[in-house]
Amino acid sequence: MIERYSRQALRDIWSLHNQYQTWLDVEIAVDAGWVAAGHIPTADLVKIRKHATFDVDRIAEIELSTRHDVVAFTRNVSESLGEERKWIHYGLTSTDVVDTAQALRLRQANDIIKKDLKAWQAAIKALALKYKDTVMMGRTHGVHAEPTTFGLKMARFYASASRAIERFDRVSAEVETGKLSGAVGTFANVPPYVEAVAMKELGLTPQPIGSQVLPRDLHADYIQTIALIGTQMEELATEIRSLQRSEIHEVEEGFAKGQKGSSAMPHKRNPIGDENITGLARVLRGYAVTALENVTLWHERDISHSSAERIILADATAILDYILDRQTGILNNLGVFPDTMRQNMDRTYGLIYSQRLLLSLIDAGLSREQAYDTVQPLTARSWDERLMFRELVDADPTITDKLSKAQIDDAFDYHYHLRHVDDIFKRVGLA
Repeated sequence: MIERYSRQALRDIWSLHNQYQTWLDVEIAVDAGWVAAGHIPTADLVKIRKHATFDVDRIAEIELSTRHDVVAFTRNVSESLGEERKWIHYGLTSTDVVDTAQALRLRQANDIIKKDLKAWQAAIKALALKYKDTVMMGRTHGVHAEPTTFGLKMARFYASASRAIERFDRVSAEVETGKLSGAVGTFANVPPYVEAVAMKELGLTPQPIGSQVLPRDLHADYIQTIALIGTQMEELATEIRSLQRSEIHEVEEGFAKGQKGSSAMPHKRNPIGDENITGLARVLRGYAVTALENVTLWHERDISHSSAERIILADATAILDYILDRQTGILNNLGVFPDTMRQNMDRTYGLIYSQRLLLSLIDAGLSREQAYDTVQPLTARSWDERLMFRELVDADPTITDKLSKAQIDDAFDYHYHLRHVDDIFKRVGLA
């Protein structure tokens, strides 16, 4: 994990200390299952709960000789116990502990990310509601198209955030699962009853069937969803970056007192936060590929997935937490310039009303072909000669014979394009 792109809470979750703590939580929960099954004396479980501990440095020392981290861990835990030490790791295989404990850490990360997602969506919602009726230029292919509002633009991202939350709720529940079925997954040495008791104590869902490991399509689905959320955030980041360009300058990331935009050019205010998010979204998509490749293992298990997961699970959750927090901050401090939005609409000489004029001529009796062939030459002349489109329309007898001044005024009124804004807001839950 890179400290620059992670926050402390996620670093703590994926720390070596918390790894061993969740391993110990699993070991104790399994012993609780054995007590419920009548195989371990209650007194021994009491001693284990009270005295079992570990030391990160000591585990590292033992691992130098065992070359197996779980064996080093269990031996270190045993050093803190008396005769009851024999029940540590009883009937288990390493992946029982590692996979189940990993689910505990994923749950810890998920709890934080779920809060992040809600805060992110709330920031989008606030902008959508505040600027619901703030008219601006809608662009297709980067070119002026027809009027929209900044609120509608943000409402679209609000709906995207709703889908992100729904997806993450689903995959987070699916990875908060464990297995304690032993070597090759047959429950030969740990009966299902023991697993059920242990999983209840841990608050996890038992996986109905696995091999020696949990099915890795669960984790692939999870990482792909994280990558998709990152990509949805990148879409919003790209929108802000584009609208902040000097030629447009309709929005701007907040710029703190004392902040510097360039080491060379004192005037620069760059959308560095959203550029940062864009870059990290690319990293998340790369992790999705690795997660997919982790699905295919040899027979009942191999560990080709293990080394990759030690990187991608920690990094993916930490990066998502980081960029959600960062973009939420950007949105909460976003500079929005309605006057510039309105001014930019005039940069294309009123050509944005060409379709409305076209439809008005059709309504007045022209065929679509006649109407199109009447309007298009005027739009070309307006653009090529930098003339106001409305003036050319008013001087064209084919149009003025069909449409009154009031009808032409109506065709050039941007309010027409905004008449369903309230309806759209209701459709996305922003009424």
